[in-house]
Amino acid sequence: MRAERALAARVRAALAEDLGPAGDLTTRHFLPAGRSYRAFIKAKAEGVLCGVPAAAETFRQTCPRAKVRWLAKDGDRVRPGQVVARIAGPREILTAERVALNFLQHLSGIATLARRYAEAVRGTRAKVYDTRKTLPGWRALAKAAVKAGGAENHRMGLHDMVLLKDNHWAGTTPEALARKVAAFRRRRPGVPVQVEADSLERVRLSLGLKPDLILLDNMGPRLLRRAIALVRRQAPRVKVEVSGGVDLHTVRALALLGPDRISVGRLTHSAPALDLSMKIETP
Repeated sequence: MRAERALAARVRAALAEDLGPAGDLTTRHFLPAGRSYRAFIKAKAEGVLCGVPAAAETFRQTCPRAKVRWLAKDGDRVRPGQVVARIAGPREILTAERVALNFLQHLSGIATLARRYAEAVRGTRAKVYDTRKTLPGWRALAKAAVKAGGAENHRMGLHDMVLLKDNHWAGTTPEALARKVAAFRRRRPGVPVQVEADSLERVRLSLGLKPDLILLDNMGPRLLRRAIALVRRQAPRVKVEVSGGVDLHTVRALALLGPDRISVGRLTHSAPALDLSMKIETP
């Protein structure tokens, strides 16, 4: 219920941004009020569909009398020319068009890219994870799209996991940080603690903090291999994550080095939109 309310609020804000104080001038002044229209949404490129709940909510808020029949669901692979929805209703379905498509195109783009990464590491122990590099306000939607594509979610925000990065080491010592980690675990048992490392020395120091996960950031393949071996030897229960400049050309080679996780920022900050369009059917 909470997620549904959040989605409704996000759609409401998107519609308010598009309609402004004057509403849809084109539809209101140039299309007859009493006429019923039929339309369809189709994919114009191959990809993974996502954003159906947001698009459906857009039509619901804009024209409650419209009937929308979805022919594909989040996570379904679609091909060029495939009709994914049919809509029947008053002229206001055109008012909803752009906002509905914006949700579908952006989220389908994320899901499509996530699917490509997930398929690239298939057969290895590694899974692909997203990051917090999302558009402000789109975090939950973007991460749902990553899951729809077959990749995994890293922490939702700063509130559900500790990630000690290089800046958090500033002005302290490994011993002091270890005491703080131990104190935190007593206060917040069950909250995962991850530590970032960019050198073998930092890996050794990080393992002294007894983390749940270690993040190997911006290391070359040779150094990564040594760092992963060090973690496996000294702390086999610690999960190993790799990040930094990962793309589709390098992700499988990284996966073959044996990490548990590979985090990819471009899943949510650089995914190209999937091309979809809505067309009115002429009688």
